[in-house]
Amino acid sequence: MKDILAALGLNAINDGAHDGEKALTCTGSVLTSFNPTTGEPIAQVRLASAVTLEQLSVTTLRAFERWRTMPAPQRGEIVRRIGVALRENKEPLGKLVSLEMGKLLSEGLGEVQEMIDICDFATGLSRQLCGSTMHSERPGHRMYEQWHPLGPVAIITAFNFPVAVWSWNSALAGVCGNSMLWKPSLKTPLCAIAVQNLIAPIVKEAGLAGVFSMILGSDSEVGERLVADRRFPLISATGSCRMGRKVGAVVAQRFGRTLLELGGNNAITVMQDADLDLALRAILFGAVGTSGQRCTTTRRLLLHESIHDTVVERLVKAYGSVRIGDPLDRNTLMGPLIDEDAVHGFLHAVNTAQKEGGKVLCGGARLDRPGSFVQPTIIAARADMHIWREETFAPIVYVFKVASLDEAIAMNNCVDQGLSSSIFTRDLLAAEQFLAATGSDCGIANVNIGTSGAEIGGAFGGEKDTGGGREAGSDSWKAYMRRQTNTINWSKSLPLAQGVTFDL
Repeated sequence: MKDILAALGLNAINDGAHDGEKALTCTGSVLTSFNPTTGEPIAQVRLASAVTLEQLSVTTLRAFERWRTMPAPQRGEIVRRIGVALRENKEPLGKLVSLEMGKLLSEGLGEVQEMIDICDFATGLSRQLCGSTMHSERPGHRMYEQWHPLGPVAIITAFNFPVAVWSWNSALAGVCGNSMLWKPSLKTPLCAIAVQNLIAPIVKEAGLAGVFSMILGSDSEVGERLVADRRFPLISATGSCRMGRKVGAVVAQRFGRTLLELGGNNAITVMQDADLDLALRAILFGAVGTSGQRCTTTRRLLLHESIHDTVVERLVKAYGSVRIGDPLDRNTLMGPLIDEDAVHGFLHAVNTAQKEGGKVLCGGARLDRPGSFVQPTIIAARADMHIWREETFAPIVYVFKVASLDEAIAMNNCVDQGLSSSIFTRDLLAAEQFLAATGSDCGIANVNIGTSGAEIGGAFGGEKDTGGGREAGSDSWKAYMRRQTNTINWSKSLPLAQGVTFDL
């Protein structure tokens, strides 16, 4: 553990504020980060106060005034260099993600790879922030639109992807010309500080203090003030639906913008003609990967009645072979939950499901060992149960029997969330029906792959209570910019649109 911390410039106690160049002295309470695998402390962080938040807000605003005037390809070069630094430190940062969050080492390394990939994507994007040209109805006029930086962006991230989601936002917002202030989860503070330490030499050499800032603080001292601050025209927040409702309401009151990535209640549909070997592998990773703590985790399984018993039998057998333990051990397949609150949430969901008539087919208990370990769990559910409509951030999957594709689509769409969905079928018509406007209502709809593991090239996000935001690829960069329509009159007359006349 000590070698991981040392490689990333982390101390026994660290300040929880950073202007991109250097750490700022904090005077708030001391937070201890615990290893969810053992329950032992890793290191401590001094939290920032409202005074430090104001200091960083001013710095971030001033940085925007300079950063937005730098040509976009030059901004892309800074982001490219950040990607290089991440490449050079992929192993220690990936190990820290696994150590502090509890996800498998391969997932921790994969998360850092996501950061590298989005930096590559954003670097190329910095030369392609394109507008459109339109033909004017007025002679001698040219009309077009262009995109300008929006302003300082506040980035609020969750514990389950402690570094990748920051990079999705910061790489794109950065090349678009915005400065950023990052508020990470207090459950994974060391990962955030490590990232700031890695990019600090790049920021310092370029003289860009305030472009990539970070602050760790309580909701009352930092979070609520940041969300309500009119100087931040965009709040990008990842977290629960409950959190998103609060953030959205506050930002809407000041006519700001939000980019919300909230909860998921994702389903895999398996039809009678599916490749069951393929489906079982996808279900297992989707439901058990990251110990069920992804927003794209598979939480519901809709099985056609003709293959239901076969799939359940094979799945229960596969769950019995899942190796649970230290996520830094490459033989482990499932690590711990993030903390004791998560364990209590898991046990509450299992107990509630049983009271509502569900049947635990395997798992359902806490493991008797140090750390926040639980058993991956399969529950045979009934349609009239309530608990499966909620998102429990734990490795619980609810199994349903369906008689048709129409019934499966209706079940897929009947929850409040709308993030990710999948169908396994060899039938082209069934696949197309699932992807049609009358099919899955989720922001992500897959065929013959699982619900999790999105690539950065596509836009990531969901509908309904998931918040409607889009991050990462495609044209997600537009969320960080303001659109401006321009009309240039190069004639010597002044015709009005729509044939309106106005002559003195």
